[in-house]
Amino acid sequence: MFKFIRVLATAALAFTAAVSHAAWPERPVTLVVPFTPGTGIDLIARQLAASLPQTLGQPVVVENLAGASGNIGSEKVARAAPDGYTFLVTVNTFVMNSSLYKGKLRFDPQQDFAPVGLTSWGSLLLVTHPSNPANTVQDVVRAASAAPGKLSYGTPGVGTPHHLSMALFLDRTGTSMLHVPYKGTSGAVTDMLGGRLDYMFLPVHVALPQVKAGKLKVIATGSPKRLPQLPDTPTLTEAGLQGADVDMWYGVLAPKGTPAAIVDRMNQQINAILKTPATASAFDAQGMVPATSTPAEFGALIAKDAKRWDDIVTRTGITAE
Repeated sequence: MFKFIRVLATAALAFTAAVSHAAWPERPVTLVVPFTPGTGIDLIARQLAASLPQTLGQPVVVENLAGASGNIGSEKVARAAPDGYTFLVTVNTFVMNSSLYKGKLRFDPQQDFAPVGLTSWGSLLLVTHPSNPANTVQDVVRAASAAPGKLSYGTPGVGTPHHLSMALFLDRTGTSMLHVPYKGTSGAVTDMLGGRLDYMFLPVHVALPQVKAGKLKVIATGSPKRLPQLPDTPTLTEAGLQGADVDMWYGVLAPKGTPAAIVDRMNQQINAILKTPATASAFDAQGMVPATSTPAEFGALIAKDAKRWDDIVTRTGITAE
């Protein structure tokens, strides 16, 4: 008898949960952006927030919660109720931080989140000043090999994607350069344009206007394939550097334990938005290309990327400031 009652109770709970999930969402949904307004991640979130209400039937709010290289906003989502009302919109620094802040994070990027899906890719370009005689990756390697630690490269700061990308490049080529970290991108770009730095990785939307104006020269793209904006510029892989692509991925995650039905529905709605011309146009202005995935595919990418960057951080000894 008691066993029968327990079975009925379990069935009732499952039915209630199913009905609840089917009704989702019943109130506004929040997209947490762990960086300031105006960033590429913020643009992605606001593009989604403008379109999702049309199919979800509820308002979607963007909450900017910047600080600690994105860790503050990420932690908030990790600790949020897994009920489908809080999501994280982030970039691959999300997994880089697990190595840079090893032992200091109060969340685990792989264990405390449910991947929802990719939203886009953003490419980095290896650039130099036009006066630099180097025109190819081989030229850069020869110059760096001839003067170990003498050539310089700039970044917006220690532990940024720009920094880890160059660390990966130097590791793959067996060379060394002097790292000159700045507090943000603008100072580094100013010195790059002035010829006071030898090399730098820059996002395509930041570098391309300067390249077109003849103020910067592109050595290679960090993407797996050649970019449509620069069809004649080879990739790092084409230059012989295997596993050296440094594209930044952007995506959406939910707190661990969020029902699979909600994750799948959010994934489907986001994928539909990413396939629209309006989204492609908005992303292109920021040097990003829309990209879709299943939750499982996104999870596999996160795991692969986390291992790759952890290997580089461990080998180079880079730690966050």
